[in-house]
Amino acid sequence: MTPHHPHRPITRRSMAVAAFSTVVEWYDFTLYLYLVTVLSRVFFGGGADALGFTLAGFAIAYLMRPLGAIVFGHIGDRHGRRHTMLLSMAVMSAAMLATALLPTQAQVGAWAGAALLGLRCVMAFAVGGEYTGVVAYLLEGAPPHRRGLITSSASAASEVGALLAVGIAAITVSSMPTPDLDSWGWRIPFFVGAAMAALVWVARASMQESPDFERQRAQGTVPRRPLAHSLANHRAAIGRGFAISALGSITYYVGITYVPAFLTTAGTLRESDSLWLATIAAVVVILVTPLTGALSDRVGRRPVLIGLAAGAALLPLTLFHLMTGGFGAALLGALALAGLGGAVSAVGAVATAEQFPGEGRLSGLAFGATTATAVFGGVTPWLAHWLMAETGWAMAPGAMIAVVAVCVLPVLLTLPETAQARLRVSALR
Repeated sequence: MTPHHPHRPITRRSMAVAAFSTVVEWYDFTLYLYLVTVLSRVFFGGGADALGFTLAGFAIAYLMRPLGAIVFGHIGDRHGRRHTMLLSMAVMSAAMLATALLPTQAQVGAWAGAALLGLRCVMAFAVGGEYTGVVAYLLEGAPPHRRGLITSSASAASEVGALLAVGIAAITVSSMPTPDLDSWGWRIPFFVGAAMAALVWVARASMQESPDFERQRAQGTVPRRPLAHSLANHRAAIGRGFAISALGSITYYVGITYVPAFLTTAGTLRESDSLWLATIAAVVVILVTPLTGALSDRVGRRPVLIGLAAGAALLPLTLFHLMTGGFGAALLGALALAGLGGAVSAVGAVATAEQFPGEGRLSGLAFGATTATAVFGGVTPWLAHWLMAETGWAMAPGAMIAVVAVCVLPVLLTLPETAQARLRVSALR
């Protein structure tokens, strides 16, 4: 940006690279959950306790996300969105390759499980900065009246990554006998992820910088301490971002990614069948996401979020009970939960980012939205599994979603509207 060129739009290529590179991010990160029953055998010896340990490891690693978001957010707010996205993808590539090369419990004993969890912490640290950087970049490069649609493409692309993860996991699990799978087959999906991450890093190297960050540099408004700046000036926005992200996280991680493990442990479906069902559910999320983003551009973020929160309070209890009734019932319940979770993620991405101005935006998202994701995303699959094991109540995961939705609803009822189309309509009135 210069005085002669006050606004330099981001090219379509740069926007596409930013949006669709989240395919790799979510492939790498959700692959662990989709292979959780396999990894529990390979690294922790198998059985109900091993599955619990593996899910607990995911929860512990997930707590690294806020720390990663703060570190990468500081880099993005001080030195540019492009820099932080390049660095986070480099870390992800290395962690995924190292995971594919890990020795198993049969080879080195308990050290295998410790190494797996250590690498998950590294991965979570990188993902913490990755998604917020992409969302901010898309929001700042999109036309104001299409921010919901374009920013939601990050959610849609991430679900393409989850679709690839569950699809490749399903192919791997169903195409070889269990001894081969546990010996070497489990490594294949991780090698695929490492290769894709390296390719994305190369593509990102040619991306433009965000026009909003260029504006900050030209005007000299880049905050020296972005996190302190956000905490001092945008505490209410951090709280709203936390609430929105709490709803999006629990509907996604309990209502979508935990479902294959739920169906397997509940005895409804075999391991491979539950993964194929999750693949179909991922397609639903991809279709729902841009539609919800576009709807939020037209009618506003607030009414869409309120409607989805009401649905999350009323439906999941019944849907989790439904999924214990055989393949047809499981398919219906999983697809409904996938649609709900995908819709919340779509509008939640743009709504949380719009709570902050460009100055300190990534740091504000780190402290609010990413902290909520760590609590209501990483911990909740393990908690749902624990509640199921302790109570034998199949609807416990649905009850968790409903409780969070009820608690978040009052915040959404007072949420300031940020959709440009709705703001213009209000001004005309």
